[in-house]
Amino acid sequence: MKAINDLSISEISDFLIANNEKSFRAKQIYQWIWQKNVSDFAAMTNLSAALRSILEANFYIRSLSVEQEHVSQDGSRKYILRLFDRQQIEMVLIPSKQRTTVCISSQVGCALGCRFCATGSMGFKRNLHADEIYQQVFLANELSKTNYGTHLSNIVIMGMGEPLLNLDNVSKAIDIITGKDGMEMSPSRITLSTAGISTKLSRLAVLQPNIGLAISLHAADAEKRKTIMPVAERYSISELVAALKDYHKTTGQRITIEYLLLKNINDSTDDAQKLAALCRNFPVKINLINYNPHPLSAFEPTTKERQQAFAELLESKNMLVYVRQSKGQDIAAACGQLVSKQHNGNR
Repeated sequence: MKAINDLSISEISDFLIANNEKSFRAKQIYQWIWQKNVSDFAAMTNLSAALRSILEANFYIRSLSVEQEHVSQDGSRKYILRLFDRQQIEMVLIPSKQRTTVCISSQVGCALGCRFCATGSMGFKRNLHADEIYQQVFLANELSKTNYGTHLSNIVIMGMGEPLLNLDNVSKAIDIITGKDGMEMSPSRITLSTAGISTKLSRLAVLQPNIGLAISLHAADAEKRKTIMPVAERYSISELVAALKDYHKTTGQRITIEYLLLKNINDSTDDAQKLAALCRNFPVKINLINYNPHPLSAFEPTTKERQQAFAELLESKNMLVYVRQSKGQDIAAACGQLVSKQHNGNR
């Protein structure tokens, strides 16, 4: 049996015609799946009982559900979501003044094994389907309205997984999120975060030129980056810089550089000098993020003094710098912490 979520409107229409049903019902079915996010054919009340029975006999609706909710003192909320095959992913809602941002996952687990990331301890399970990525956003919007009284403002695809290694499904989900048959959100409100799969950036620039791009850099020194991010062994900094130059030329987008400050690892003024030199290659803004520690990693957050010195040096080089505070530390909101905790026996 096939998931109806995988079908386009035209494919649903073809199925209906083959079963002696009116083709215009395809759009109604599509709207039930994407605009209303139903998980049961019985909920499609403008369809006949006979048609609903035909659909149920031939398809299932792939859906996800909230398994756990953890609420932080700072107002952020972290969710463990259960997928149709019993796998788990994480999603985080982050309120800020009149805005709400959701951090969503693109894979179950991750193959990259970044040393600081809890998700890396899980290994890679599978890619998320486009509808599973979309459903996180739909659910986050409903939860934002319920808990914060406002619609979802921004989406960051930087939860569990490397989105560029699931680009087809990520791009399809973005098309539906921004499309008239989905949520009609502006692509400028979506940011994709990657560890730097440089060979995929040119295709991303073609598929989704209007979304934001963030690079999880965390070290501008090539050898140092390899020690904390094994992905840098395959995709070098020089290759990444060249790909980002082309990406900016194609899209005109300012690129966000994400930089976790790790105590005595990448937080020296020399590290800041190297970062500033790298960022002269294209327009950037730099997000400095103090590390959110977790039991699965030996890294520690830097000191306030070193963080300030790092930021001030970048600013002296005319860099656009934002110091971001980690949220949800009391609810293990760092990527992959909750699911990894369960998979690793709560150690």
